[in-house]
Amino acid sequence: MSRPQTHDLSNVAGVLLAGGQSSRFGAEKAAATFRGAPMFDAALRVLADLPLLAVSAKPGSFAERRALSLSATVLHDEPGMPSGPLTGIAAALAWAERNGLAFVASVPCDAPLLPDALFKHLAAGIGGARAAYAVTTAGPHPLCALWRCDVAPILRARLLAGVHPAARTFLADIGAAPVHFSDARAFANANTTDALAALERIA
Repeated sequence: MSRPQTHDLSNVAGVLLAGGQSSRFGAEKAAATFRGAPMFDAALRVLADLPLLAVSAKPGSFAERRALSLSATVLHDEPGMPSGPLTGIAAALAWAERNGLAFVASVPCDAPLLPDALFKHLAAGIGGARAAYAVTTAGPHPLCALWRCDVAPILRARLLAGVHPAARTFLADIGAAPVHFSDARAFANANTTDALAALERIA
């Protein structure tokens, strides 16, 4: 199996997951202001150096418009698939494979403090596993992950069964490698406006 080198992410495509419902937040999270700019921009930062970049977004959303303004590819969920982040990852895996890359790096749009070296560490820890994901003392962060493109048919088949599995359940099912990070705060999610305000205070 091919393996990305610790300091070489040239075969990795990045996807920002920004197609969620944002039901707990009350508005589209990607558009919320963080440090004077859209939170979308802060989350996108850790993907900026990858050779290809895509955004999983709903048609007509702020995330779609922002992605297009930055010349990023926009990925929509495949029709008939259940709603959820793994559906966005499935689209990203197919897109990356079409473009000749072997891995997809994923991050959610509501995690603005992620470490710059996130994917170098995940690449170093993936070994022969189908995926690697971040873990801190706060628990697993399953959407901060590096996915091998050959997991695409497994994920697609699971989604076509009609039920969106929990991301951590799917990662466990495929034997994904947990990679530990020391700074739990860097992986904090702004799931609510109060949580976003708290992140602003500690940033």
